[in-house]
Amino acid sequence: MKKTKTKKDTEIEIRAEYDFSKGVRGKHAKAFAAGSNVVVLDPDVAKRFKTSKAVNNALREMPAKAKSAPSFELQRTKAR
Repeated sequence: MKKTKTKKDTEIEIRAEYDFSKGVRGKHAKAFAAGSNVVVLDPDVAKRFKTSKAVNNALREMPAKAKSAPSFELQRTKAR
């Protein structure tokens, strides 16, 4: 069954004050892709970090905390 085109598919109404006649599609896409790394946080994690700066600060602290944390070895139990 073919999908029938609706007004949304073919005609998008744009306000007169928006002029995209001189726009270039994907003008900054290559530079943006090269200089960014997008990570999607789970909702429960995102609640703890309100800004990207807060996430970056927490991630930067992780290696320092890992070095200062005491190391331990797991004890193996013998099979009976």
